[in-house]
Amino acid sequence: MEALLCRKIGDPTVPISEASPISISVSHPIPELNSPTAIRVKVKATSLNYANYLQILGKYQEKPPLPFIPGSDYSGVVEAVGNKVSKFKILCWAWVLCRVCCCRRERNGCDLRFYFSFKIWFFVPDGCDLVAAGVLPVAFGTSHAALVHRAQLRTGQVLLVLGAAGGVGLSAVQIGKVCEVHLFTPLVLGAEKVQFLKSMGVDHVVDLSKGSVIESVKEFLKARKLKGVDVLYDPVGGKLTKESMKLLSWGANILIIGLTSGEVPIILANIALVKNWTIHGLYWGSYKINQPGVLEDPVKELLSWLARGLITIHISHTYSLPEASLAFSAIKERKAIGKVMIAFDDHKTVRSNL
Repeated sequence: MEALLCRKIGDPTVPISEASPISISVSHPIPELNSPTAIRVKVKATSLNYANYLQILGKYQEKPPLPFIPGSDYSGVVEAVGNKVSKFKILCWAWVLCRVCCCRRERNGCDLRFYFSFKIWFFVPDGCDLVAAGVLPVAFGTSHAALVHRAQLRTGQVLLVLGAAGGVGLSAVQIGKVCEVHLFTPLVLGAEKVQFLKSMGVDHVVDLSKGSVIESVKEFLKARKLKGVDVLYDPVGGKLTKESMKLLSWGANILIIGLTSGEVPIILANIALVKNWTIHGLYWGSYKINQPGVLEDPVKELLSWLARGLITIHISHTYSLPEASLAFSAIKERKAIGKVMIAFDDHKTVRSNL
Protein backbone atom coordinates (compact mmCIF):
# COMPACT_ATOMS: atom_id res chain seq x y z
CA MET A 1 0.00 0.00 0.00
CA GLU A 2 0.99 3.64 -0.36
CA ALA A 3 1.91 6.07 2.39
CA LEU A 4 3.11 9.67 2.45
CA LEU A 5 6.32 9.60 4.49
CA CYS A 6 8.71 12.20 5.82
CA ARG A 7 12.07 10.45 5.57
CA LYS A 8 14.31 13.42 6.38
CA ILE A 9 14.10 16.99 7.61
CA GLY A 10 13.69 19.56 4.85
CA ASP A 11 11.33 21.72 2.83
CA PRO A 12 8.14 19.76 1.93
CA THR A 13 7.30 22.23 -0.85
CA VAL A 14 10.04 20.73 -3.02
CA PRO A 15 8.44 18.51 -5.73
CA ILE A 16 8.33 14.90 -4.57
CA SER A 17 11.46 13.06 -5.70
CA GLU A 18 14.33 11.08 -4.20
CA ALA A 19 15.84 14.37 -3.02
CA SER A 20 12.73 15.75 -1.32
CA PRO A 21 12.01 15.19 2.40
CA ILE A 22 8.59 13.67 1.68
CA SER A 23 7.91 10.70 -0.55
CA ILE A 24 5.17 8.23 -1.37
CA SER A 25 5.99 4.71 -0.21
CA VAL A 26 4.35 2.03 -2.33
CA SER A 27 5.19 -0.85 0.00
CA HIS A 28 4.22 0.44 3.42
CA PRO A 29 2.78 -2.32 5.66
CA ILE A 30 -0.92 -2.22 6.43
CA PRO A 31 -1.39 -1.85 10.21
CA GLU A 32 -3.44 -4.59 11.82
CA LEU A 33 -5.95 -3.96 14.59
CA ASN A 34 -3.48 -4.37 17.45
CA SER A 35 -6.02 -3.88 20.23
CA PRO A 36 -9.56 -5.11 20.91
CA THR A 37 -10.58 -1.44 21.23
CA ALA A 38 -8.95 -0.29 17.96
CA ILE A 39 -10.74 0.85 14.82
CA ARG A 40 -9.66 1.21 11.20
CA VAL A 41 -11.11 3.93 9.01
CA LYS A 42 -11.21 4.55 5.28
CA VAL A 43 -10.44 8.25 5.21
CA LYS A 44 -12.42 10.71 3.12
CA ALA A 45 -10.37 13.81 3.92
CA THR A 46 -7.46 15.06 6.00
CA SER A 47 -6.31 18.61 6.62
CA LEU A 48 -2.80 20.00 6.57
CA ASN A 49 -1.89 22.56 9.21
CA TYR A 50 0.99 24.96 9.58
CA ALA A 51 2.26 22.71 12.37
CA ASN A 52 2.64 19.84 9.89
CA TYR A 53 4.75 22.08 7.67
CA LEU A 54 6.97 23.11 10.60
CA GLN A 55 7.32 19.50 11.75
CA ILE A 56 8.81 18.41 8.42
CA LEU A 57 11.13 21.43 8.53
CA GLY A 58 12.28 20.24 11.98
CA LYS A 59 11.10 23.49 13.60
CA TYR A 60 8.11 22.21 15.56
CA GLN A 61 8.12 21.53 19.31
CA GLU A 62 7.25 17.87 18.70
CA LYS A 63 9.95 16.04 16.76
CA PRO A 64 8.90 12.46 15.97
CA PRO A 65 11.57 9.95 14.99
CA LEU A 66 12.16 9.52 11.28
CA PRO A 67 10.50 8.30 9.18
CA PHE A 68 7.04 9.55 10.17
CA ILE A 69 3.73 10.16 8.44
CA PRO A 70 2.56 13.77 8.79
CA GLY A 71 -0.99 14.56 9.76
CA SER A 72 -3.27 14.89 12.74
CA ASP A 73 -7.00 14.91 11.98
CA TYR A 74 -9.13 12.87 9.57
CA SER A 75 -12.70 11.91 8.75
CA GLY A 76 -13.97 8.83 7.01
CA VAL A 77 -15.92 5.58 7.17
CA VAL A 78 -15.21 2.86 9.74
CA GLU A 79 -13.89 -0.21 7.93
CA ALA A 80 -12.97 -2.56 10.79
CA VAL A 81 -13.36 -2.61 14.58
CA GLY A 82 -11.86 -4.55 17.47
CA ASN A 83 -14.01 -7.09 19.28
CA LYS A 84 -14.52 -4.78 22.28
CA VAL A 85 -15.65 -1.76 20.27
CA SER A 86 -19.37 -1.15 20.80
CA LYS A 87 -19.80 2.55 19.96
CA PHE A 88 -18.77 2.26 16.31
CA LYS A 89 -19.98 -0.13 13.64
CA ILE A 90 -18.53 -0.88 10.23
CA LEU A 91 -19.67 1.69 7.63
CA CYS A 92 -20.56 4.35 10.22
CA TRP A 93 -19.04 7.80 9.78
CA ALA A 94 -16.36 8.98 12.16
CA TRP A 95 -13.94 11.76 12.81
CA VAL A 96 -10.60 10.70 14.25
CA LEU A 97 -7.71 12.50 15.87
CA CYS A 98 -4.67 10.27 15.43
CA ARG A 99 -0.90 10.20 15.25
CA VAL A 100 -0.16 7.22 12.96
CA CYS A 101 -1.61 6.80 9.50
CA CYS A 102 -0.95 5.29 6.11
CA CYS A 103 -2.80 4.62 2.88
CA ARG A 104 -3.11 2.20 0.01
CA ARG A 105 -4.36 2.32 -3.57
CA GLU A 106 -6.99 -0.25 -4.52
CA ARG A 107 -6.93 -2.20 -7.79
CA ASN A 108 -8.99 0.38 -9.65
CA GLY A 109 -6.00 2.73 -9.34
CA CYS A 110 -7.76 5.71 -7.79
CA ASP A 111 -9.22 4.66 -4.44
CA LEU A 112 -6.86 5.93 -1.74
CA ARG A 113 -7.33 4.67 1.80
CA PHE A 114 -5.83 5.46 5.17
CA TYR A 115 -5.54 2.92 7.94
CA PHE A 116 -4.43 4.13 11.34
CA SER A 117 -4.35 3.68 15.07
CA PHE A 118 -6.41 6.26 16.91
CA LYS A 119 -6.29 8.52 19.93
CA ILE A 120 -9.71 10.21 20.01
CA TRP A 121 -12.72 9.54 17.78
CA PHE A 122 -16.26 10.87 17.31
CA PHE A 123 -19.34 10.23 15.23
CA VAL A 124 -19.90 12.68 12.41
CA PRO A 125 -23.41 14.01 13.21
CA ASP A 126 -26.41 13.82 10.91
CA GLY A 127 -26.31 16.45 8.19
CA CYS A 128 -22.62 17.21 8.55
CA ASP A 129 -20.35 17.33 5.50
CA LEU A 130 -17.89 14.48 5.89
CA VAL A 131 -15.13 16.29 4.00
CA ALA A 132 -15.57 19.39 6.17
CA ALA A 133 -15.47 17.26 9.30
CA GLY A 134 -12.01 16.11 8.29
CA VAL A 135 -10.64 19.65 8.44
CA LEU A 136 -12.49 20.78 11.58
CA PRO A 137 -10.68 19.46 14.67
CA VAL A 138 -7.25 21.05 14.96
CA ALA A 139 -8.10 24.59 13.81
CA PHE A 140 -11.53 24.91 15.40
CA GLY A 141 -10.51 22.78 18.39
CA THR A 142 -7.60 25.13 19.06
CA SER A 143 -9.80 28.21 18.83
CA HIS A 144 -12.55 26.74 21.00
CA ALA A 145 -10.06 25.75 23.71
CA ALA A 146 -8.44 29.18 23.58
CA LEU A 147 -11.50 31.41 23.42
CA VAL A 148 -14.10 29.43 25.37
CA HIS A 149 -12.08 27.28 27.77
CA ARG A 150 -9.13 29.56 28.55
CA ALA A 151 -10.22 33.16 27.88
CA GLN A 152 -13.90 32.46 28.71
CA LEU A 153 -15.03 34.76 25.92
CA ARG A 154 -18.27 36.59 26.76
CA THR A 155 -20.99 38.36 24.81
CA GLY A 156 -20.14 42.00 24.19
CA GLN A 157 -16.37 41.68 24.52
CA VAL A 158 -13.92 42.98 21.92
CA LEU A 159 -11.94 40.30 20.11
CA LEU A 160 -8.81 41.05 18.07
CA VAL A 161 -7.69 38.22 15.77
CA LEU A 162 -4.27 38.27 14.13
CA GLY A 163 -3.84 36.29 10.90
CA ALA A 164 -7.62 36.10 10.63
CA ALA A 165 -7.75 34.56 7.13
CA GLY A 166 -5.71 31.49 8.03
CA GLY A 167 -7.08 28.19 9.29
CA VAL A 168 -7.04 28.93 13.03
CA GLY A 169 -7.64 32.66 12.57
CA LEU A 170 -10.80 32.14 10.54
CA SER A 171 -12.05 29.58 13.05
CA ALA A 172 -11.52 32.12 15.86
CA VAL A 173 -13.59 34.69 13.97
CA GLN A 174 -16.45 32.22 13.53
CA ILE A 175 -16.42 31.05 17.14
CA GLY A 176 -16.45 34.69 18.20
CA LYS A 177 -19.57 35.21 16.10
CA VAL A 178 -21.29 32.21 17.71
CA CYS A 179 -20.37 33.60 21.15
CA GLU A 180 -21.89 36.95 20.09
CA VAL A 181 -18.78 38.97 20.65
CA HIS A 182 -19.60 42.63 20.16
CA LEU A 183 -16.74 43.43 17.79
CA PHE A 184 -14.21 41.77 15.54
CA THR A 185 -11.09 43.50 14.31
CA PRO A 186 -9.24 40.88 12.25
CA LEU A 187 -5.84 41.76 10.81
CA VAL A 188 -5.00 40.26 7.41
CA LEU A 189 -2.70 40.90 4.46
CA GLY A 190 -4.19 41.57 1.03
CA ALA A 191 -7.42 42.90 -0.49
CA GLU A 192 -8.80 39.43 -1.31
CA LYS A 193 -8.66 38.37 2.34
CA VAL A 194 -10.17 41.68 3.45
CA GLN A 195 -13.13 41.25 1.10
CA PHE A 196 -13.63 37.64 2.16
CA LEU A 197 -13.86 38.56 5.85
CA LYS A 198 -16.18 41.45 5.12
CA SER A 199 -18.43 39.05 3.21
CA MET A 200 -18.71 37.04 6.43
CA GLY A 201 -20.14 40.03 8.25
CA VAL A 202 -17.01 40.95 10.20
CA ASP A 203 -17.31 44.39 11.85
CA HIS A 204 -13.91 45.78 10.97
CA VAL A 205 -11.00 44.37 8.95
CA VAL A 206 -7.51 45.86 8.74
CA ASP A 207 -5.30 45.30 5.71
CA LEU A 208 -1.74 45.15 7.04
CA SER A 209 -0.39 46.40 3.71
CA LYS A 210 -2.18 49.73 4.07
CA GLY A 211 -1.41 52.31 6.73
CA SER A 212 -1.18 52.06 10.50
CA VAL A 213 -2.86 49.09 12.13
CA ILE A 214 -2.98 50.80 15.52
CA GLU A 215 -4.58 54.01 14.29
CA SER A 216 -7.16 52.16 12.20
CA VAL A 217 -8.31 50.03 15.13
CA LYS A 218 -8.20 52.93 17.61
CA GLU A 219 -10.44 55.02 15.37
CA PHE A 220 -12.92 52.19 15.04
CA LEU A 221 -12.96 51.56 18.81
CA LYS A 222 -13.47 55.27 19.45
CA ALA A 223 -16.38 55.42 17.01
CA ARG A 224 -18.04 52.54 18.92
CA LYS A 225 -17.18 54.09 22.31
CA LEU A 226 -15.17 51.04 23.32
CA LYS A 227 -12.13 51.27 25.59
CA GLY A 228 -9.98 48.56 24.05
CA VAL A 229 -9.50 44.93 23.12
CA ASP A 230 -10.58 42.36 25.72
CA VAL A 231 -9.16 39.24 24.05
CA LEU A 232 -6.14 39.04 21.73
CA TYR A 233 -5.96 35.87 19.63
CA ASP A 234 -2.42 35.59 18.29
CA PRO A 235 -1.14 32.81 16.00
CA VAL A 236 1.39 35.16 14.38
CA GLY A 237 3.83 36.58 16.96
CA GLY A 238 6.63 39.01 16.19
CA LYS A 239 6.18 42.72 15.60
CA LEU A 240 2.43 42.43 15.14
CA THR A 241 2.04 41.10 18.68
CA LYS A 242 4.04 44.02 20.08
CA GLU A 243 1.90 46.53 18.18
CA SER A 244 -1.33 44.86 19.27
CA MET A 245 -0.41 45.28 22.94
CA LYS A 246 -1.13 49.00 22.54
CA LEU A 247 -4.78 48.18 21.92
CA LEU A 248 -5.46 45.98 24.94
CA SER A 249 -7.80 47.03 27.73
CA TRP A 250 -7.23 46.55 31.44
CA GLY A 251 -7.72 42.89 32.40
CA ALA A 252 -7.31 41.63 28.82
CA ASN A 253 -6.62 38.00 27.93
CA ILE A 254 -3.69 37.31 25.58
CA LEU A 255 -3.85 33.97 23.75
CA ILE A 256 -0.52 32.82 22.28
CA ILE A 257 -1.54 30.29 19.62
CA GLY A 258 1.50 30.14 17.35
CA LEU A 259 4.45 31.94 15.80
CA THR A 260 3.88 31.86 12.06
CA SER A 261 5.96 35.03 11.65
CA GLY A 262 8.99 33.09 12.87
CA GLU A 263 9.64 35.72 15.56
CA VAL A 264 9.06 35.19 19.27
CA PRO A 265 7.39 38.29 20.78
CA ILE A 266 8.45 39.82 24.08
CA ILE A 267 5.63 40.65 26.50
CA LEU A 268 6.92 42.87 29.30
CA ALA A 269 5.99 41.47 32.70
CA ASN A 270 5.77 44.91 34.34
CA ILE A 271 3.12 46.05 31.85
CA ALA A 272 1.18 42.78 32.25
CA LEU A 273 1.32 43.39 36.02
CA VAL A 274 0.02 46.97 35.90
CA LYS A 275 -2.64 46.18 33.28
CA ASN A 276 -3.75 42.94 35.00
CA TRP A 277 -3.35 41.00 31.76
CA THR A 278 -3.64 37.22 31.69
CA ILE A 279 -1.27 35.53 29.24
CA HIS A 280 -2.25 32.06 28.02
CA GLY A 281 -0.01 29.71 26.09
CA LEU A 282 -2.25 27.38 24.10
CA TYR A 283 -0.83 24.21 22.59
CA TRP A 284 -3.94 22.22 21.79
CA GLY A 285 -2.08 19.02 21.00
CA SER A 286 -0.72 18.67 24.53
CA TYR A 287 -4.26 18.33 25.90
CA LYS A 288 -4.38 14.89 24.26
CA ILE A 289 -1.67 13.77 26.68
CA ASN A 290 -2.36 15.80 29.81
CA GLN A 291 -6.11 16.48 29.85
CA PRO A 292 -7.85 14.58 27.01
CA GLY A 293 -11.25 15.14 28.63
CA VAL A 294 -10.97 18.85 27.83
CA LEU A 295 -11.14 18.03 24.10
CA GLU A 296 -14.20 15.81 24.00
CA ASP A 297 -17.15 18.09 24.83
CA PRO A 298 -15.81 21.03 22.77
CA VAL A 299 -15.36 18.83 19.70
CA LYS A 300 -18.89 17.48 20.09
CA GLU A 301 -20.13 21.07 20.33
CA LEU A 302 -18.17 22.10 17.24
CA LEU A 303 -19.55 19.19 15.22
CA SER A 304 -23.05 20.18 16.37
CA TRP A 305 -22.43 23.80 15.31
CA LEU A 306 -21.19 22.57 11.93
CA ALA A 307 -24.26 20.39 11.37
CA ARG A 308 -26.56 23.30 12.33
CA GLY A 309 -24.77 25.77 10.06
CA LEU A 310 -23.52 27.99 12.91
CA ILE A 311 -19.96 27.58 11.65
CA THR A 312 -18.71 26.77 8.17
CA ILE A 313 -15.50 25.22 6.90
CA HIS A 314 -13.92 27.28 4.16
CA ILE A 315 -11.68 24.98 2.13
CA SER A 316 -9.26 27.13 0.20
CA HIS A 317 -7.23 24.45 -1.59
CA THR A 318 -7.86 20.73 -2.12
CA TYR A 319 -5.18 18.32 -3.36
CA SER A 320 -4.64 14.62 -3.98
CA LEU A 321 -1.92 12.70 -2.14
CA PRO A 322 0.67 12.95 -4.97
CA GLU A 323 0.15 16.74 -4.87
CA ALA A 324 1.21 16.99 -1.22
CA SER A 325 4.15 19.30 -2.03
CA LEU A 326 1.71 21.75 -3.65
CA ALA A 327 -0.46 21.64 -0.54
CA PHE A 328 2.51 22.55 1.63
CA SER A 329 3.40 25.33 -0.82
CA ALA A 330 -0.05 26.87 -0.36
CA ILE A 331 0.58 26.91 3.40
CA LYS A 332 4.14 28.23 3.15
CA GLU A 333 3.24 31.03 0.74
CA ARG A 334 0.13 32.01 2.73
CA LYS A 335 -2.11 31.57 -0.30
CA ALA A 336 -4.88 29.92 1.67
CA ILE A 337 -8.01 31.59 2.97
CA GLY A 338 -9.18 28.99 5.45
CA LYS A 339 -8.03 25.37 5.22
CA VAL A 340 -5.75 23.33 2.96
CA MET A 341 -6.72 19.69 2.65
CA ILE A 342 -6.04 16.40 0.95
CA ALA A 343 -9.16 14.56 -0.21
CA PHE A 344 -9.55 10.96 -1.35
CA ASP A 345 -11.95 9.34 -3.83
CA ASP A 346 -13.63 12.42 -5.35
CA HIS A 347 -13.99 15.93 -3.95
CA LYS A 348 -17.79 16.01 -3.88
CA THR A 349 -19.64 17.06 -0.76
CA VAL A 350 -20.91 14.09 1.21
CA ARG A 351 -23.24 14.30 4.19
CA SER A 352 -23.66 11.93 7.09
CA ASN A 353 -26.85 9.88 7.13
CA LEU A 354 -26.53 8.47 10.64
